[in-house]
Amino acid sequence: MSRNVVAGLDGSPESLAAAEWAAREAGLRGVTLRLVHAWDWQPYAYAPVGGEPRRHWAERLPRTAREELLGRHPELTIEADQVDKSPVEALLAAAGEAELLALGSRGLSGIGGFLVGSVALAVLARATRPVVFVRMGEREEDEHLLDASRRPSTQSPYRDVLLGLDLARPSDAVIEFAFDAAQRRATGLRVIHGWSLPPYYGYGAAIDPRLSAELAERETGALTEALLPWREKFPAVDVTAHAAVGPVAGHLVDAAADASLVVVGRRDRRVPFGAHIGPITHAVLHHAAAPVAVVPHD
Repeated sequence: MSRNVVAGLDGSPESLAAAEWAAREAGLRGVTLRLVHAWDWQPYAYAPVGGEPRRHWAERLPRTAREELLGRHPELTIEADQVDKSPVEALLAAAGEAELLALGSRGLSGIGGFLVGSVALAVLARATRPVVFVRMGEREEDEHLLDASRRPSTQSPYRDVLLGLDLARPSDAVIEFAFDAAQRRATGLRVIHGWSLPPYYGYGAAIDPRLSAELAERETGALTEALLPWREKFPAVDVTAHAAVGPVAGHLVDAAADASLVVVGRRDRRVPFGAHIGPITHAVLHHAAAPVAVVPHD
């Protein structure tokens, strides 16, 4: 079985942006790009309403996308498949054989953030491989630092990869994905762990600066210790770790403005109904300005 990166296509601008991102990711990994379109993926909001029948358009969509991507990425091997299944089942089946799945998501505003549709949420809830959400309008230069003249560029270094780490339940799968992504991009990794002050501070107790400093030092030490084996495994990755007071989602959303990719985890709860993606992942998905990789873990 060949290694591949999968992108889901439904003809929308956001799915085409996800396919373009997936092409770049496949190039970084040196693997095949597979485009998957499910025939009954509805609604076809971007299908022609006159002239060309919708079925003909749906059959042509993956071929056209493949040709356009090959024009921009001639070094890639690109496969395009139309699958006669429901979109959720088609994407889950394809993702199960892939290194990751890329899906598009409409931006909530002109600044950033995502609007995640029902198909994407259903796939995310059941996927056993990482799922990356790419917002409409995402461009290759957005992943890179400004050049020397302060202009967008695809030739300047990548922006850092950003990892949200839960020290209460650190996942090797999530951490390794983030380190690997940073190494492939030859960029740094910023790690943010959120922690809270003792609950009695919320009941009017005076904040003891010495105790706060001790707690912060303890959290920073625990974060450093958790990352030590990964620094040794990925010595080329420059790591910046920060133990931040307060809900980590807000810190991640703020830091995402300067990131090439945000990496968060999702506990694989194996429940039959509901998305169950967790409040932090949910907040980051809906408000981060960079592509977001959601990595399932036990």
